[in-house]
Amino acid sequence: MNAKDPRLGQTNARKQRPVNEWTLNNKIITELPSTVVGFVYLIECITLNKKYIGKKLTHFKRSKPPLKGRTNKRHTRVSSDWLTYWGSSDSLTEDIKRLGLSNFKRTILHTCSSKSQCNYLEAKEQFARCVLERSDYYNNNIQVRVHGSHILNKQP
Repeated sequence: MNAKDPRLGQTNARKQRPVNEWTLNNKIITELPSTVVGFVYLIECITLNKKYIGKKLTHFKRSKPPLKGRTNKRHTRVSSDWLTYWGSSDSLTEDIKRLGLSNFKRTILHTCSSKSQCNYLEAKEQFARCVLERSDYYNNNIQVRVHGSHILNKQP
């Protein structure tokens, strides 16, 4: 059965297996430890020499209606699409469609144990690399909201 990513128009014969895997410390990653809440990543276009810094959560909380006779909603943990994820930038997505997945490389820069740590490290990487001031990055905005007490004891 062919898996198709509707955003990219790419078909892959292997089940839900991305064309270009994620790498972490130069090793291909197909699964992450259960303690990892999310990660900060770098997507590079090899032909145009452009980059994108972003973050991705590995799981989401979904709520279900309460059981009969109860008032509390039920919460479940659902795995995200991180294996097939290619960023949220419109210009990056257009280039992926135009040039093909084989011209892009995905690298995990940091794994995070909390959402706050993920938000902080994404913004830290974006500011350190001056992504808004340079034309070789797809990033066109930086949005972050982090409380200091959430990250003080969780630095890598």
